[in-house]
Amino acid sequence: MSSLKYFNENAPQYAVVAAGSLLGVALHEGTSFPVGKVDFLDLYPMSYLEFLEATGNEKLVNLLYSQDWELIKAFREKYIDLLRQYYFVGGMPEAVEAYTTSGMNVIRRIQTRLLESYEQDFSKHAPNDTVPRIRMLWDSIPAQLAKENKRFLYSAVRKGSRAKDYELALQWMLDCGLVHKVSRVTKPGMPMSAYEDKAFKLYMMDVGMLGAKSGLDVKSLLDGNRIFEEFKGALTEQFVQQEMRAMCGITPFYWSSDKGNAKIDFLFQLGMNTIPVEVKAEENLRSKSLRSFSERFTPELCVRTSMSDFREESWLTNVPLYAIGLISSILDNSR
Repeated sequence: MSSLKYFNENAPQYAVVAAGSLLGVALHEGTSFPVGKVDFLDLYPMSYLEFLEATGNEKLVNLLYSQDWELIKAFREKYIDLLRQYYFVGGMPEAVEAYTTSGMNVIRRIQTRLLESYEQDFSKHAPNDTVPRIRMLWDSIPAQLAKENKRFLYSAVRKGSRAKDYELALQWMLDCGLVHKVSRVTKPGMPMSAYEDKAFKLYMMDVGMLGAKSGLDVKSLLDGNRIFEEFKGALTEQFVQQEMRAMCGITPFYWSSDKGNAKIDFLFQLGMNTIPVEVKAEENLRSKSLRSFSERFTPELCVRTSMSDFREESWLTNVPLYAIGLISSILDNSR
C-alpha cells in the first residue's frame, strides 16, 4: 500500500491497480495509507446485466438500456427465465464461468467451496475472541431473511443475545464486504442517514451464495416448488438491494411503521427526492403498504418492482425486476 504513494510521485506515467478482498479489515490494523494518492473502487459480484453479457445475451442488455418497453415486453419470458437462473448462479465470476462452460451441475460445488473459504478466513484473519460470534452471525442470515419481518434480531442468533455481544463481529463482516447492512429510517427525510435508527436488515453479498448457504437446489428454484415459494421473498430482496448497490451506487435504507403493520422494503435518495421501493417476487400488484406510505409522506415518485411489465400510473411506476439495476436511469427518464 505504501509503495503506491511513490508510484504516484515518482512514476506517474504508470497506472497501478491493487486488489484486496480484506482491504477494509487491513486498514483498521494501523496500515499506512497514502491519503490523496489512491482512488477506491468497490467491486461487487457481477450484476444481472453483466451476467447477461457474460452468457452471450448482449442484445437483451442493449434492449434494456434502450428502455423500449413495448419491445422489451416481447422478450419478458426470456428475461424472467434468465433471472431465475441468475438467482441460482449469482454473480461470483467463477460460478458464472462454470455456468457458461459446464452448466448448472458444478455451480453449487463452487459456491460451497467459496463459502468454506470465507469461513476459513474467519479463523485466519479475525480476532480469536470474535470468530465464534462471526460464525453464528454468518450462519443466521438465511433464517433471518426467511422471516416475514426481515429485521435482524440478535436474539435469533442466540437466545438472550444483545447487540453489544455481536457489534465487533458484525463490523468485521461489514468491513470484509461479506454482508450488507440496510438500516431503518424513522421517516423519509433528507439526508436519510440523519433519520437512521438501530434496527436493520442484513443481506449477503450475492444472491447465488445466499441460495447455496440456504441449501436451495436448482430444481426447487427453477420449478418454483414449495421450498422456493417460502424463500423467494428473501432471494428477491437480496437481488434488488445488490443490484441497486452494484449498478447505481445506491446505499438503500428501509422504513416500517411503529406498529409494524406497514413497511417499505427499500428507500433511496435520487437528487432531492426520497424514493420508496416495494419488492414483489412475482406479479402481485397489490401495494397496500406503498399506498399507505404515499398518502402519509407524499413522495414525488413511488416504485414497485415485480415480474410485471413496466407501467406508469399517476402515483406509481412499476419497474420489472429484471430491469431494477437501471432504476436511476428509468426514473430520470420518466420524470
